[in-house]
Amino acid sequence: MVGLVLASQSPARLATLRSAGVEPEVIVSGVDESVITDTDPAGLALALAELKARAVADQLTQRPRATPTLVVGCDSVLELDGASYGKPHEPRVAVERWHAMRGNKGVLHTGHFLVKIIDGQQVYAAGRGAATVVHFADLSDAEIEAYVGTGEPLAVAGSFTLDGLGGPFVTGIEGDPHNVVGISLPVLREMIIGAGHSWPELWS
Repeated sequence: MVGLVLASQSPARLATLRSAGVEPEVIVSGVDESVITDTDPAGLALALAELKARAVADQLTQRPRATPTLVVGCDSVLELDGASYGKPHEPRVAVERWHAMRGNKGVLHTGHFLVKIIDGQQVYAAGRGAATVVHFADLSDAEIEAYVGTGEPLAVAGSFTLDGLGGPFVTGIEGDPHNVVGISLPVLREMIIGAGHSWPELWS
């Protein structure tokens, strides 16, 4: 037996894991993401993922468990025209980003960091990034205002979703669709194998 802890409050990541037969324990890291200042989009995503995973792993090592535990942290960043974009938080910012995104394409980077804990000891740690090219529809000003008005783009990396209201505004992707949602299942599977376990061990 092995337990999986998701160090993320993202409902999309949780839903993705659940749809793949995995029911993780969710522990939100509560870290201050502003302490990471890496300007490289891929490096930023991976550094934030490690920050979250290690924070939760440190909590768990203080209360040892009987079975091995895998802690996975993830973070996503949109690279558009060489710049990095996380969550916009404000409607004005989301509107500005969509004006730049419409009819354009970007790269969604998701960092994954895994920590394995046995008997209160962190015995393994590894990080990997994944990148997926996303093509955006040429939205009208009215569509942008309406979409931002729903509030959905404010709390997601890149100001869009693939699995929600933003789905109709994504015309195509090149790569793993799960990565765009926020966690690449193929990448996570390979990382779990690297930690000495198999994906079926995680099935509920």
